[in-house]
Amino acid sequence: MGFDSLSSAYTMFTFPDLPYSSNSLEPYIDQKTMEIHHGKHHKAYFDNFLKAIQGTPLEKESLESIFANISKAPAAVRNNGGGFYNHNFFWNCLHAQGQKIPAGRLGQEINASFGSYEALQKNLIDSGLARFGSGFVWLILNSTGKLEVMSTPNQNNPLMQDESKTGKPLMAIDVWEHAYYLNYQNRRADYLAAFFNVVDWSQAISIFEKA
Repeated sequence: MGFDSLSSAYTMFTFPDLPYSSNSLEPYIDQKTMEIHHGKHHKAYFDNFLKAIQGTPLEKESLESIFANISKAPAAVRNNGGGFYNHNFFWNCLHAQGQKIPAGRLGQEINASFGSYEALQKNLIDSGLARFGSGFVWLILNSTGKLEVMSTPNQNNPLMQDESKTGKPLMAIDVWEHAYYLNYQNRRADYLAAFFNVVDWSQAISIFEKA
């Protein structure tokens, strides 16, 4: 099925380029993994999401609106819409230069909520290691306005109204095997530690400041 038959949804949703070159995160995340992850996995979620919403009222809704009523949507919309959104978000949590410690009010709130930036790192890593199978780890601003670490299975995310915890995502770490297996094989702990060498807090700071 070509995009000609998906014109309405394709106008509403577009597939993004990586915000940096595919080799710029090396040696922490290798070029081949990035090319497959973005060009194959992410692109497949995008294409299948468009097919899932074609000809339905959902093709004119935002992803946030779809997620707010996700229990009413078909499984293909949850899985592929989640995969499309989660990866869009994840790419913007990474940068070749890295940003070790978030600045400003977010940095202050991290210290207040977790005790230190290092404690937040440990919390995120522990959550990633505890996620059985595939999924994502998130730092969110929860409904009470507090920072919280959570994880979601598969391509679920904290915007989906039927998750046990919900909130505004600030940071995401992809812990699907396709995110790290070529370089780290079964060593998820090594991948999670490496993530913090290329983490970019700019998106999180922007979202937090606006919230």
